[in-house]
Amino acid sequence: MGLTGLDPPPELLVQLRSFNEIVSWYGSNRAEFRAQMNQLCVPLRFLDALPPAAEKTHAADFFLQQAGCSGIALPRIPCLPGPTGDFAVIHPFSGSARKNWSLEHYRELARCLGMPVRWCAGPEEQLEDAARIDNLYELACWLATARVYIGNDSGITHLAASVGIPVVAIFGPTDPAVWAPRGERVRVVNGNLDDISVEQVLSAVASVTT
Repeated sequence: MGLTGLDPPPELLVQLRSFNEIVSWYGSNRAEFRAQMNQLCVPLRFLDALPPAAEKTHAADFFLQQAGCSGIALPRIPCLPGPTGDFAVIHPFSGSARKNWSLEHYRELARCLGMPVRWCAGPEEQLEDAARIDNLYELACWLATARVYIGNDSGITHLAASVGIPVVAIFGPTDPAVWAPRGERVRVVNGNLDDISVEQVLSAVASVTT
């Protein structure tokens, strides 16, 4: 076993060692992981995973700059074309409870939207009758058929924005200047989560769907 408890199979190590260089944002702050990769002779170059707080650089632009590219990063995932449905997708979770608008507010929002709502959740998130699609590309293709997506500051919200559908992202403690999803049809509702009203979110939905 390695220093981090990893024990890569020999065939994987052969493949990893065949590259001239592998760029990784994962492990930049984990000395034990970097040490193990060096011990295993894997040609990894580690880059900072977070933009400097003082610069207010959007994370996507920061990663693009680190890769030696210029311009504005606008992540896009091409999905297989499918029929667009007249429904909203709501994903009321994120990687941290402190970033979540309350489920009660989401339920009230769903009652006021004026269109069917399909709830979305991960495998460990407790929500009855929610769609759970483990494969991220399949999830992206399903999201691409929605009329609008509404969610917190989460990876799924970024995934929804990347397929080009209208997105309303609700931000609380994190800075949307750095972490907001991007797109012409993306609206961010930002503030103290306890103070964000259903009416504010409904207004944002109307602005991207009409």
